[in-house]
Amino acid sequence: MVAQQTVQGRRWPSLITYLSVVGFFAIFSTTISKNPVLPLFSSALGADEAMIGLIAAVSPAAGILFSFPVGVMADRIGPKRLLTASGLVFLSAPLLYLLVADPLWLVPVRFFHGLATAILGPVAAMIIYSRYPDRKGEMSGLYSSATLVGRTAAPLLGGIVLSAFAASTGLLPYRLVYLAAFLAAVPVLLLVLRIDAGQEAPPAAGGAVSLRSFGESLASFGKNRLLLSTALVEMATYFAFGIFETWLPLYLVAAGTPAYLIGLLFALQVLAIALSKPFFGAVSDRTGRRTQIVLGLLAVAACIAAVPLTAAAPVVTAVVVGFGLAISLVTVSTGAYVADIATRQELGASVGAFSSIMDIGHASGPLVAGIVIGSAGYAAGFFAPALLAVAVALLFVVAGRRERGGAVEGR
Repeated sequence: MVAQQTVQGRRWPSLITYLSVVGFFAIFSTTISKNPVLPLFSSALGADEAMIGLIAAVSPAAGILFSFPVGVMADRIGPKRLLTASGLVFLSAPLLYLLVADPLWLVPVRFFHGLATAILGPVAAMIIYSRYPDRKGEMSGLYSSATLVGRTAAPLLGGIVLSAFAASTGLLPYRLVYLAAFLAAVPVLLLVLRIDAGQEAPPAAGGAVSLRSFGESLASFGKNRLLLSTALVEMATYFAFGIFETWLPLYLVAAGTPAYLIGLLFALQVLAIALSKPFFGAVSDRTGRRTQIVLGLLAVAACIAAVPLTAAAPVVTAVVVGFGLAISLVTVSTGAYVADIATRQELGASVGAFSSIMDIGHASGPLVAGIVIGSAGYAAGFFAPALLAVAVALLFVVAGRRERGGAVEGR
């Protein structure tokens, strides 16, 4: 059980409790804004297939573009102001959907909304890593599990709202969903404002933010083999994850699997990730992260390569749950390992660059797999990310051996 802080005789929730609740409501708010409502809302506004695809791609692009600059800014000005800025975006963005009457306007709205998670992700990680230096894996696992619960609950409530008001005319059902997203964002802003200066990590580098500081931070990240190889691990993992969550349902439908069973499989996967992350994080804090990262990445490769071997329900269930556990094993360790490696002055920049590279993998996976599957079939489409994962695992091992004898080796 997470300890509470005592201030002048009063018991206050711990920082990780605040951040976990923030993460739950924040991710709930953003997820209910897109799944399943966004493509339906876009279509109702008159968007064609190409426009719907563009609208869906805009929000992840914000994470790719802004996670690194946000990390650099957090190093220079401290995370508190950026955390507050993300709370303001979470609160205001859902209201903008209520004003949209042309699908084209969803593009800037989605980009603006994407800024919220682009800020929150690296800043929350930076705060956790700074505040819990000896429990990075465990505490980041708790935070991640809280966001997963929000990500899982949001589509359920969104679907209920859309179904309950399906008989309504016009855009009322969609607007009610975005009103729910706004209400869920209210506690996000209220809670981030309660994280006072005594609870956050202070600015590490200080000074003004400039183009030169961005360039120096990026160059420093690129020169560090361990940082770069760890970021590639995260990219390869989310490359596989993006393919898995996009193309596995289509593969199973083509194999005759009922839709309800597919939904149950993914629910089990999310449950496996949410329950295992704090445990795997605590294990990595005690026993080291490198071996756990390599084993997890190889397990990712094995599970996704096994997908096209059979569509038998017991085997598919084992693969889906195993893939979730493998994702958990890798991702709860990689971010904490980056924090182990990074200097105190470059923690935010390193976490931000790491997040951007992860987003590139997650966004590009489904696209690359679509090209491969279209030309060579499902077996090749699922084997490609497995091959990439094995190659990156070998690269990660080699990078670590080259740095053997350094201060972080062995973690």
